[in-house]
Formats: sequence, C-alpha cells, structure tokens
Amino acid sequence: MTATTPDPQSEWPGRIMSQEMAEQPVVLRRILDTGAPRIRAVAEQVAARAPRFVLLTARGTSDNAALYAKYLLEIRLGLPCGLTSMSTTTAYGARPDLRDVLVITVSQSGGSPDLVASTRAARDAGAITVAVTNNPDSPLAAVSEYHIDIMAGPEKALPATKTYTASLLALYLFVEGLAGGDGGAAMALPELAARLLGRQDEIRALAARYRFAERMVITSRGYGYPTAKEAALKLMETSYIPALSYSGADLLHGPLAMVDNISPVIAVVTAGKGGEALQPVLDRLRGRGADLVVIGPRAQVDQASAGFVLPTDDVAEEVQPILEIIPLQLLAYEVTIARGQDPDAPRALAKVTETH
Repeated sequence: MTATTPDPQSEWPGRIMSQEMAEQPVVLRRILDTGAPRIRAVAEQVAARAPRFVLLTARGTSDNAALYAKYLLEIRLGLPCGLTSMSTTTAYGARPDLRDVLVITVSQSGGSPDLVASTRAARDAGAITVAVTNNPDSPLAAVSEYHIDIMAGPEKALPATKTYTASLLALYLFVEGLAGGDGGAAMALPELAARLLGRQDEIRALAARYRFAERMVITSRGYGYPTAKEAALKLMETSYIPALSYSGADLLHGPLAMVDNISPVIAVVTAGKGGEALQPVLDRLRGRGADLVVIGPRAQVDQASAGFVLPTDDVAEEVQPILEIIPLQLLAYEVTIARGQDPDAPRALAKVTETH
C-alpha cells in the first residue's frame, strides 16, 4: 500500500465557509423546485386556522431570519408579530394564553434546549407551532405541529451562510402561501445569487480597505434591517471586529454621535421604500464625513466612499435581503482571511449552541 501526500490546498483556512457560500444558488434552486410545494401545503393548513397573532422564536443567525419574517408578516399580511423572550417560559415558567397564536421557531439545527422547551410550552398553551429547520429529525421538529425543511444540506463551517439564505427563502414562501401568493418574485434569485458570488474580487478589494478597522457600524431600514444585523454578526464571529448594527432611525437617536471619518459605516440600501426611508440617514452620514460603504443600487453607491452594486432593479423589495447578505458574507470572509484568521472555526464557538 503506497502512502499518499496530502494536498496542501485541501485544508486552507476558510475552505468550508467558502464552499458553503458557493452552494447558495443550488440551495435556493432546490427550495424553489422541491421545497416550495411542501411549504405551500403547510401554509394552507395554517391559514385555514386563521391565527390572530404571530410570535417568532429564534437565536443568533436564525433570529435575524425571524426578524425578516416579522417584516414580511406585518407588511404582507397585516398580522401583528412579536419576537419572543424564551426565558419568560424556560427560566420564569410563564404560561401565556396562546390559543389561535401562530408560533414560528427558526433554528438551523433544531437542537437547542431552550428553543425546544419554549416551543413545547407554546404548543401546550394552545399555539399553532411551526418549526423551520435544516434538520427534519431534530427535537424541535418533533415537538412542533408543523415542520418546514430549508433543505440546505449539511453546514459544517461555524458561521452560518447557506442556512441563512435558505431560511429567508423558506420563510418568504411560507408567508406567500399564507397570503395566497405564488412566490414568483423569488424565481430569479438562484441566478442572481450566482452572479454575486462571481464578483468576489470586488469584495476582496473592499476587505483590503477595511482589514485594519477597529470598529464598524452597519445600518439599514425596512427589509434591509435584518441584513444589517446578520452582517454585523458575521463580521464579529469571524474577524472579531466589533460591529454595531442599527436601524437607520435608531442611529439618528444618539449613536450617530460616535460616527467619524475613521470607522467605516456600511449602509444596506434596499431598492424600494426601505431605501427611501434610509435616505435622510445617508445624507447625515455624508454630512459628518463618514467613511460610507453602500451595498445597494448604483445611484447610492456612486455617492459613497466605496460600495458594491446589487442587481436589484427588477427584484421585489421583499426578497432583496436574500441577495443583500451575500456580498456581506463574502466581506466577513475576506476580512477574516486578510487578518490572518480562519473563518471556518471562530474561537469559543460551537455549531450547535445549547442555551437553556
């Protein structure tokens, strides 16, 4: 038996995260082709029960996906929504009346004990429970009345990438199903995602510009706000740069004072009403001489210090977050590599975080 020499390229830093980011167009296509009918079936059953309120339960990256769903549900359906505080159930033992309430729990692994316990308690309290996970055999799927599989395939890198965009698309299709829509606005996403991933050189140039940043501020409004929060999380967990995310409106209510011409501000400008609402914030940032980076339409990028143009001219505002996050995932990856760190394995983190 002859020994083989390991390929030195097989274990380069960031290899797993890079591969999983590259899988996103295929995952999005799989959901549209295979998952959509199953998601619609769940949505039709839930819609028939006419929930009067929605509670969303999640942590970490999944919490940002849940926030996206909150915008969808409130704007598309007019249903009041809230993000739950799980400790009220798991630590304090509260048992609210949840009859006719839809509880959606989002979790990549479906294994965190507090998510499972709070969902079980919600079902016992009369809620309609829907789990959105990447693991149909998970404890969370088992305790929920309905389950939506995001079909992203195994995700091994600690920073979640493909499971985030898969969760967004699954949640969009679910809300569309509740509303009786056809989800047609999502059909172009796989091709557009592939085009964005093919522009990594542009992101690498941005990363070189900001590799020594000591702090970043990320802002947006409307559908783009969950993107800002997820981008901040990705930057912090991979590169360890303190990244603060704010709604543009909240940024003006005090935190604007910390903005200077040294620390970069990344603005996620969604083409549509969210971007229009962010315009006064962009004007104030430019007025303060901020090092402004825009992820969005060309007209906004051209007025910034730097940026990345998104192909969103003919893309519905509500699905743009599925594209917006991709260059920001790449930015987190490239900044981390430029700083000599491994984005596959951030320190002190585990893939499944077991909170109680």
